[in-house]
Parts: sequence; C-alpha cells; structure tokens
Amino acid sequence: MIPLSVLDLAPVPAGGTARDALRNTLDLARRTEAAGYRRYWLAEHHLAPGVASAAPQILIEAVAAATSRIRVGSGAVQTGHWTPLSIVEQFGTIDALHPGRIDLGLGRSGQRRAEASRRTPPPAPAREAELVDGLLIPAPFDVTRLAASAAFGLHGALLQQPGAETPDFADVVDDIAALLAGTYAKDGHEAHANPGEGAALDLWILGSSGGQSARVAGARGLPFAANYHVSPSNVLEAVEAYRAAFRPSDVLDEPYVIVSADAVVAPTDEEARELASPYALWVHSIRSRLAAIPYPTPAQAAAHDWRPQDLDLVADRVDTQFTGAPGTVAGGLATLQRVTGADELLITTITHDHADRVRSYDLLAEAWTTTTPNPPPAPLGVEVGEGAG
Repeated sequence: MIPLSVLDLAPVPAGGTARDALRNTLDLARRTEAAGYRRYWLAEHHLAPGVASAAPQILIEAVAAATSRIRVGSGAVQTGHWTPLSIVEQFGTIDALHPGRIDLGLGRSGQRRAEASRRTPPPAPAREAELVDGLLIPAPFDVTRLAASAAFGLHGALLQQPGAETPDFADVVDDIAALLAGTYAKDGHEAHANPGEGAALDLWILGSSGGQSARVAGARGLPFAANYHVSPSNVLEAVEAYRAAFRPSDVLDEPYVIVSADAVVAPTDEEARELASPYALWVHSIRSRLAAIPYPTPAQAAAHDWRPQDLDLVADRVDTQFTGAPGTVAGGLATLQRVTGADELLITTITHDHADRVRSYDLLAEAWTTTTPNPPPAPLGVEVGEGAG
C-alpha cells in the first residue's frame, strides 16, 4: 500500500489550552512515528482560538527533536506572510539541527490579501455533487461571503506590514529555490542565505484547486499536495492540472502527489460517528467567522441548534470526512487513492480527547497494512465515473 502521513493543526480542545494542544502534538508525533507514518506536517493558522499551530517553524523543530526518523515539515507555510529569505533561513536553521528530515511545504495563502480584501470574487460555478468511481465530489463551496467579510480584511491587516505587496507565487517559489541552491542574483548582485543555502530540504507545493499552485508545482517538477479535506470539490481538477503541467526536473522524473483526507477511526462505526460529531460545529466556526473555536465535545455538539443554512455551509466538509471502524475508513481511503492516483495520503484527525485521536491513527495504520491494494487509477476527466459526462 502507499504510505500514510499526518497533517496536524495542533487543535485546542474545549476546556483546554494552547499548552495542552502543543504537548499533544509532540506526543502524537512520537506515536505516529512508532506506527509507521512517513511524515508529520504542521499547518499554519492564525487568529484561531481552536488551533495552536500559528508558528509551524517552531513546532517543526520541536517535533523533529521529539522524534528520530519521521520526516517533519510544513503543510504549508503561507508565503504571503513571509519573505523568501525568511523562509529559507528559518527552514535552513531547522535542517542544520535535523539534517535530511525536513519538508518545506509552500502554499499561496496570504497572497495579495490586501487587494483581495477590497474586492468580491466571483461566486463558485454551479455544479452538482457527484460520485466519481465511488468517490464523493461535492458541489463547490462558495467563498464569496468569506472573502468579502470584515474578518478577512482584519486578518490581512494583522498578518502583513502596511502597504506590503507580496510577489507572484511563482516568483516566490523560484526565489526560494534559488536561495536554497545558492544561485540567487538580482541586478548583478548575489545573495546567499546562511543557514539555508545547500540545506537538504524537500520542497513541496500545496494547492486546493487546479490553479496556479498546481501549475507551478508541475512546471517546476516538484511534488504536489492536493487538498481533499478542505476543498474536496476541486481535488480532481488540482491533480489533473498538476500532472498536465508536469515537467521532469532534478527533483522528480515523474509526478508525485499527496492527497489530504480528514478521518476519524474507532473500533466501531457508531463510536467513530460519535467522536466525529463535533466536526460540523468546528468547521462552521471557520467558515462563518474565519476563527476555529476550541474543538467541542460530542455533548456540546449534540446540544447545538442547527439552522438549514448552517448545515449547508459545512455539508461538503462533513460529507467527505472518512468516519468509521478501521475497515470502513481504510476502504474509503483506498477509493480516494484509486480515483486520484495519489502516491501518498495525508491524514488529519481531530477529536476532543487526545487519546481518541492517537487511537484513531493507530487503528488506521494497522488497518491500512491489510487493505487490498487498488488497481492503477483510470485517467482523470469528465468521462470517469458516475455522474460525469
């Protein structure tokens, strides 16, 4: 079977603190390393009471120090909030402390925030949910309301210096690659990052659509991580765009794709559904206020009074979460791998109680080793699967 990896947001449980969340992250990293997961990535989130992964560079170093073999990295650095030099120096420092184990994942988040906060993007194109060869591809989530909200503008104001203009993402990636390689030059002058130059970092691009991130990753021959757990409606377009743009490089001879997935595993389907029940309320806080709340208990989730429009706001995320007994979830993830042709799956699991989260990863790792491998994926395109055409 293809390898499994971990994406951690350092979730803060209701009634807990950021300190609790960070201690849980270190423990989970050690436990998933022992269970055989390939890599452990930390997300970058800001201004969220329910997420403690606001400084992934610091957490990456702490996780690397607490483990010995598992690769550790960012999923992803929000390049709109950092200069290429600062990213290279930070990750170069981590690599100097833990050589050969660090992944540098880059994302477009934060790009052009100032401009984006002053305009309303067009709504997502109308499209019905469909099954593609057994994988649910939900209708696209319309981000118009979020992008036009006051909270969106506030985030941009707090995360960038006044008047700052972020370069185009492709230029950022090229500058980072040049600084790592020691080939950066501008207007006849060289610049050398220390630490950073020559660091044994694996460079990744993360993306949620078939847009610029996928194309940049493909054109530069870099590995790509496609986002099913946050933007499930776009995962096939993202993977297809990356593969279409791919050109062999010194890094890769052929495309390499990770696909992320949200999963909760328990001994029975019923228990897993109970543990996963707060997920809808947590996602709603992100999409309605751009600020994840501390992760609720199942009892708190059960007491919430849902309105139909609120359920619609989170339906795509809830419907594509893999929840159940080990065989149930392993089978669902095998379908995700088969349809996307993923070379690796990146699993993110959030439960209120840390012990349940650790158990979920343990149960999945054990079940995954006994899951029947899938045949090679069919070519992606509108002709594949039910509902297409």
